[in-house]
Amino acid sequence: MDKIPSVDLRDFLSGDPERKQKFVNEIGKAYEEIGFVALKGHFLDDKLVDELYGEVKNFFELPTETKQKYEIPGIGGQRGYVGFGKETAKGFKKGDLKEFWHFGQYVSDDSQYKSEYPDNVIVEELPKFNEVGKEAYQMLEKTGQYVLRALALYLGLDEFYFDDKIAEGNSILRPIHYPPITEEPNDAVRAAAHGDINLITLLMGSQGKGLQVQNHKGEWIDAIAEPDELMINVGDMLSRHTNNKLKSTIHRVVNPPRELWGTSRYSIPFFMHPVSSMSLNALENCVDENHPKLYEDTTAGEFLHERLIELGLIKK
Repeated sequence: MDKIPSVDLRDFLSGDPERKQKFVNEIGKAYEEIGFVALKGHFLDDKLVDELYGEVKNFFELPTETKQKYEIPGIGGQRGYVGFGKETAKGFKKGDLKEFWHFGQYVSDDSQYKSEYPDNVIVEELPKFNEVGKEAYQMLEKTGQYVLRALALYLGLDEFYFDDKIAEGNSILRPIHYPPITEEPNDAVRAAAHGDINLITLLMGSQGKGLQVQNHKGEWIDAIAEPDELMINVGDMLSRHTNNKLKSTIHRVVNPPRELWGTSRYSIPFFMHPVSSMSLNALENCVDENHPKLYEDTTAGEFLHERLIELGLIKK
């Protein structure tokens, strides 16, 4: 496959069984063949998208010493600010050319996960930053829930199989700023080739060149969404759980041509995670003689911890 397929969530939500099944078939086939789709018909409206980008740009334009106030030690970068070059893709030595922020799950005081999740970090200088971030988080989470319902049907599971596993899940909304490149990068790129850790990733800001996906022939292809589309891909957790039936695809963000080094790039992925207790053991109906079990049994929490160590965000 040399192009990212486009699907429309409104087919799944239409109430028409044929349109619903069409969406299930299209997204399932795309995730078997390349692991990415461009999705129309999501729950983010234009006003919210514009407000979010405005707040994100305002934050990253703050002085470095102000941003560093929001870098919280001891939590593996799971909330607040992570400074430039601090994350390194698995297998790479050079840090990625980016800085980012993390919004995390919103739970009530009596939630069983209240003690497990760090509190979200409030930016004092920008009164609307956290409010807009929370609204975007919840609309992306809602979109992801319906995508996972479609995938459950494709896998021959109950439509609502994932619902209790993602309710109050450890999902992360990550606004990323790739600053202008001011000196020769020396092999560092904006985001080195990697697979995502989580179940699925919903990405805002993949208009224009930069994001590239590796197809099954090993070729890098541009993944460019329309302005009204989210790019959604399979993460390693879902790949493990389906014994690679749905494939987590390697992707990267390459540096722009030299004439565009002076420009910033912003993108905003929503990493949809389940609760930490979810079993990632291979589904029985994804294992047979032709598809032997590929991975050891683990839980989402154990797998996430292992990967955060590999990324350099948690020290052993």
